[in-house]
Amino acid sequence: MYKKIILFFALTFATVCYSQEAYYNDVNLNLTGVSLKEALATKIISTHTQFLFYDQVWDASKATDINPNNNQEVLLIYGFENGSDNDATNDRTRGINNNGGSSGSWNREHVYSQSLGTPALSDSGPGSDAHHLRPADAQRNSSRNNRKFTTGSGNSGIQANGGWYPGDEWKGDVARMMMYMYVRYDDRCLPSNIGIGNNSNTPDDMIDLFLQWNAEDPVSDFEKQRNAYHENTANENAQGNRNPFIDNPILATRIWGGPEAEDIWGIFTSSDTEAPSTPTNIVFSNITTSSVQISWLAATDNVAVTSYDIFMNGNLIENTTNTTTTITGLKSNTNYSVTILAKDIANNTSSQSAPKNITTLVDLDAPSVPTNLVISNETGTSFKVSWNASTDNTEVIGYDVFLDNSFTASTTETTFTFANLTTSNTYTVQVLAKDAADNKSALSASVNATTTNGSTTTANEIFFSEYIEGSSNIKALELVNLTSTDIDLSNYSLKRQSNGGLDDADWEWELVLSGTIKSQNVYAIANEAAGESSSASDSNVAIAGKFLIDNADYIRIHDGDTNFGAPINFNGNDPVGLFKNGVLIDIIGTYNGGSSNFAKDKTLRRKSGVSQPNTAFDLENEWDVYPKDTVDDFGKHSAIVLSVDNTQRVPVQFYPNPVNNFLKIQNPTNHTIKNISVFDTLGKKIIDQKKPSKEINIQKLVKGMYMLKFEMDSKLYSVKFIKN
Repeated sequence: MYKKIILFFALTFATVCYSQEAYYNDVNLNLTGVSLKEALATKIISTHTQFLFYDQVWDASKATDINPNNNQEVLLIYGFENGSDNDATNDRTRGINNNGGSSGSWNREHVYSQSLGTPALSDSGPGSDAHHLRPADAQRNSSRNNRKFTTGSGNSGIQANGGWYPGDEWKGDVARMMMYMYVRYDDRCLPSNIGIGNNSNTPDDMIDLFLQWNAEDPVSDFEKQRNAYHENTANENAQGNRNPFIDNPILATRIWGGPEAEDIWGIFTSSDTEAPSTPTNIVFSNITTSSVQISWLAATDNVAVTSYDIFMNGNLIENTTNTTTTITGLKSNTNYSVTILAKDIANNTSSQSAPKNITTLVDLDAPSVPTNLVISNETGTSFKVSWNASTDNTEVIGYDVFLDNSFTASTTETTFTFANLTTSNTYTVQVLAKDAADNKSALSASVNATTTNGSTTTANEIFFSEYIEGSSNIKALELVNLTSTDIDLSNYSLKRQSNGGLDDADWEWELVLSGTIKSQNVYAIANEAAGESSSASDSNVAIAGKFLIDNADYIRIHDGDTNFGAPINFNGNDPVGLFKNGVLIDIIGTYNGGSSNFAKDKTLRRKSGVSQPNTAFDLENEWDVYPKDTVDDFGKHSAIVLSVDNTQRVPVQFYPNPVNNFLKIQNPTNHTIKNISVFDTLGKKIIDQKKPSKEINIQKLVKGMYMLKFEMDSKLYSVKFIKN
């Protein structure tokens, strides 16, 4: 029965699909929602075989944007007038060779504004994708600037809310370009960044504005000629891929909902209003602690059944074209209610099947014991432990770490950094693994770790110590040198990967460093445009921007026509790498890790216990996270604590020592001391004095030894004293 239905569907589909582009023959067009979006993304990414240089777009535009009524002209997006008035900026056409950036010329302009990308688009990758680069009057596009698209009517122009309406003729073109850019480049080109609208009724960041425009303004033959050119790689400046939403606007409706757009192919809309029959005979098999295989009898339809929606406890779990599927990621010993409905290609849906219940197996098996514990990054107060991952019949969800037989913390990583320890002390470390059912492995074999004497560390290389991803161009990086020698930076460079690897981008925008980073010092780098924030309406942003510029050792030039300050223009999902002689030695973020916003709107500071670079990003154990636009520590690092006893560079003394009630401060040169803190031998902070006077009241301290730390000239210093 099932095979006959599938055969019938294949024959019917081949007949109905008479106008579908052959380009999509290997795309499952029966899918809907995000599944269809991902299938189209796979297609347009895999066929994007030629990446144009920005200058190549001139020639591409002269081929794709020819005026259908005059092959010596190009059509200008946002234009609407035939040239009879005295305003050349609103012309709808212009001479094909009258191109350039000057007044009266047409320029190839980014319909998805460069500055609204996350991060800003350069003139390569998405910034040179011809599917959103259009001829436009240079001055009119300048009026558009980076304004977001918004509702309007009539001709193009600025609207009351400050947004830009592209014009009645062009709003559909704009919508379909924005849809393409989102599917092709994902979070790098969010619709919510480029348009003013609402995404509450869509499964992702698509907004209702573009869905409305896509339905209201049908595809023109002018748009279609662009797709025909770019698919054919025999054309010198063709990319190889197409814009699916020009080929069939209803694909957007099937992904995101909203008003029903035109079905150019005629395969999704027809006179068919008959729903398929309801799936029956649901059967469960291969039940485990976390998964189950589900099968059912195929539904029937007057034309053809195209897919099934699987629901568990009322939630849509999967859409499939098969009559069997395996659902994973379930909880052990948990009851689930399963229902299924059938769909046809006209999106008629059956009723949901009668619910059938399944209970996953009880998980009684503990994970394997963690092995190969290794100690590294020892300092006077901290060290790092790493181990091999455990295995489990369901899933390992985390680890518990123990210090001297006492539970310390839980982590989902296979590394952990112990901090606030005492100097020159030996500790015993063990780890156990646990699963979702709270089954726990036995404790691992113990390993010993010994902290240093506090004046030496295991540091032998520079590494990242701070990452600032704030408002607008509040972007900065900091490197630290905890070694005992000054280091020449000429062998080092910084690179960035855009969008977590979703653009198939390699490391890019190399910034070769120069100069010297002194021993026990930092090297701070800021985006030049952070200084432009001094005029920001938010005073906190203005202060943060000025602070970065004032405290930077190197200011990366921000040129809007070339680099936007790259690689110091990262977004919260852009990995940043530190390279030595071309080899990656430290990283912030996971290379090719996808678009997870690991540091969006955050400041990251390396924990004081870290003394080595790490090419495996370990956010939980190696970094402290601070709110957006936190910049107060930029230009210094908490691991740099110099002993006053061992340096002649700091003319500050604390006396008497031992002391009874008041520890006096002698500062003859009046260097500014910002903060003074006193710690006991266990590392607990006892006193924190923000504006130290000429003495510190320690009357309430019990007898014993203490560590005093203070900040001066962007460095931290320490001195030991004894309370009598």
